[in-house]
Amino acid sequence: MVSEAEVEQATRVIAGRYRLVSVIGHGSMGTVWRAYDEFLHRPVAVKEIRLPPGMPQGQADEVRERTLREARAIGVLSHPNVVTLHDIAHENGDPYVVMELVPGSSLAHLLRSQGPLDTTQAAAVADAVAAALQAAHQAGITHRDVKPANVLIATDGRIKLADFGIAHNISENTLTKTGITLGSPAYIAPEVASGSEVTNNADLWSLGATLFATIEGHAPYDPEGDVIATLLEVVNGDVPKPSNTGPMAKVVSSLMIKEPTDRMTLAEVRRRMYGLLPEPGTSPFTLEDITEAESFIPAPKQPEPEPVVEPEVDSTGPSLADDPGPLPFAPSQPMLELDAEPTARIRRGVPRSLIYAAAVLLFLAAAGGGFAATRYAGGKSLLPTQPTVIQQPVVQPPEATPPGEFAVRNGDAATLKGTKGGGFSIKVPPGWDTFVEERQPKNLPVSTRVHYVSPDGKYELTIERFPDFYPSRKINQFKDSVQSTWPRDAFVASDPLILQYTNSFESGQYWKYNTVDAGVLRRTTYSNLMPMNDADLWVVSLTVPTVEEDTGKGALFDKIAPSFTLTP
Repeated sequence: MVSEAEVEQATRVIAGRYRLVSVIGHGSMGTVWRAYDEFLHRPVAVKEIRLPPGMPQGQADEVRERTLREARAIGVLSHPNVVTLHDIAHENGDPYVVMELVPGSSLAHLLRSQGPLDTTQAAAVADAVAAALQAAHQAGITHRDVKPANVLIATDGRIKLADFGIAHNISENTLTKTGITLGSPAYIAPEVASGSEVTNNADLWSLGATLFATIEGHAPYDPEGDVIATLLEVVNGDVPKPSNTGPMAKVVSSLMIKEPTDRMTLAEVRRRMYGLLPEPGTSPFTLEDITEAESFIPAPKQPEPEPVVEPEVDSTGPSLADDPGPLPFAPSQPMLELDAEPTARIRRGVPRSLIYAAAVLLFLAAAGGGFAATRYAGGKSLLPTQPTVIQQPVVQPPEATPPGEFAVRNGDAATLKGTKGGGFSIKVPPGWDTFVEERQPKNLPVSTRVHYVSPDGKYELTIERFPDFYPSRKINQFKDSVQSTWPRDAFVASDPLILQYTNSFESGQYWKYNTVDAGVLRRTTYSNLMPMNDADLWVVSLTVPTVEEDTGKGALFDKIAPSFTLTP
């Protein structure tokens, strides 16, 4: 999970060279950071091992060895469809794997946001992954975790296979102790699921399962289902068949064969793709496809350049840094111009509450179109940056100040079925827009949620009421429901504090949690969970960009939440 410590440590420099910028995500072996190589002035990905507190030294050494195994697995490969290893750095005795940063989307996010790929796109994925596996197998490496999440599609259309964290080199001893995973149950081969010997043929099945998801839009087996049940289905059940009847379906069926030696070879996969691929030098993916599928990783803050004196330009104007040379990952299409501060781009898989909030903001500022959504997702103002005027003195903007006088707003959280007792009042900063939705959270009663969204889209206040929550439920069931909507590695919660709100069944709680969407959209939510009237649970929450969490709590939540009261 993404911890507060990781947020605070995002300014560390590893080995005096790699500045950690932001958490991209978590793999099977640790935390993956977006970092900046201060020697070569380029963005990189840095994989840091993650040791649970109290782990015995022997197990810790084993985890470190797995980190080096991944490095050795990638280090012997030099292929355009495999993520490139740059360096192994050491800091305080721990190894850090420094790899190529691929700006763009994973295939998993692309499928979630856009559904099945067309034949040309699927063929491009099949050919690239098969080529990467050919190179790995020729080097004696079995990947063992081929799945859509490990297939990266760059903004310039390049397709790369990533995460060799559990790869096996036949020249090394296999690590078999507790805690070593064998891949994702929805994509692993039957022989792997049954505990048999793992060979290169296991990657063929996983490639077939990945291509199944590519043309169908979903995995061949339920990735969210019970792990044991999924493994039993993989081993003993019938092999799923694609509903798509095109040429890719035949390849999938020829790869997903339970007998390992009967599976189609990688060379044959690539031969079948030959007539389906796009024209040489072109990509079947557009820049819009990739940027909509997953938010870009925000660019690291560059070292401040030495001022450049230009005699033709007035000294009050901005000076430019020396030309750093070509970008390490130049896209095939012009990219949208970014502000000086990094801005994240929204993808379609954001939480529902943010989608509704974005809809309100886009309605109010429709002319902004996709730009408005981009600014909203990045926690930025919807107004465009004003250009600096040459020959005019540059006036520095004032420090951000807390909102002005809050206004009392009256709301109603009655349900559509007419459940009464939903009146409330709360102080809200001026100018915040409101909308109401009725929700059906998993394993909880129907709730009504009233949203208040700041004009710049950076902050969202929600008042949620669960009628008839008591006596059959507890607050912890609500918290479990919230956490279940996020991937395990994208949610971290603090220990709750007891509030004065109470009824006959339990006391209220103050609860804070952090979320990371696609490794980019980092938000912090503060909540008061309040049992009221012996039947209802009320939740007052404020969500802010994590980079502003201190200000968000002190200047907003601590002033808003205490003002909440029920009204007749």
